[in-house]
Amino acid sequence: MPHAYELHVDVTAQCLCCLAPRVFRFASPSDQVVCATCVSHLGTDKSERRDREHVTMWAHLAADQQVNHHAEVERLRANLADEAAVVASLRAESAGLTAVVAGEFAAGGVRDLLENDVVRRADRATELANRRNDRAMAVLWRLERLHHENDAKFGACACGEPVLTCKEFAAIEPERQAVRDWEKKNAALAAEGKRHALPAEHPAAGRSPRR
Repeated sequence: MPHAYELHVDVTAQCLCCLAPRVFRFASPSDQVVCATCVSHLGTDKSERRDREHVTMWAHLAADQQVNHHAEVERLRANLADEAAVVASLRAESAGLTAVVAGEFAAGGVRDLLENDVVRRADRATELANRRNDRAMAVLWRLERLHHENDAKFGACACGEPVLTCKEFAAIEPERQAVRDWEKKNAALAAEGKRHALPAEHPAAGRSPRR
């Protein structure tokens, strides 16, 4: 059966035998859309070998993907922990400055204190830390969309694994409520037309300005 892929250039297409995405370079519309691994599977008497090799291939692909996914989750968790430490430090510093401002209010020195360079730099540092935290939360929101309880199948993760064995589900679980609280807060800001930190693909992002 003729295919419609472009000729004489590298194209990615689904192998009609193993169904995996492969890179092909077709010389003719009549070339078979079958990868090099599956060429030996052609023929009515080779179905057993074909099925066995397909299962092995997909098992290797799934294992590689899982290793990469786990590594990415661990990296994001480490980044989030670092960002949380920075935010906690800046919040403590901000709280101390707030106490100083409150103490100076009665003495009439508020204007001078607010114009102090230390306060301005602390506010800027807090703003930058909050933006970094927003970026980390946006990444966790994307992961949470892929790994949450499947509403249509009790006990299953949205990725298809049981929630009890899904490592990504377990990694995200301690931060899940924090992610949803962050999402709710920013969705409310977006609804009011204010600046928010929701990812562009979030249903509530709309056309409101993003931070």
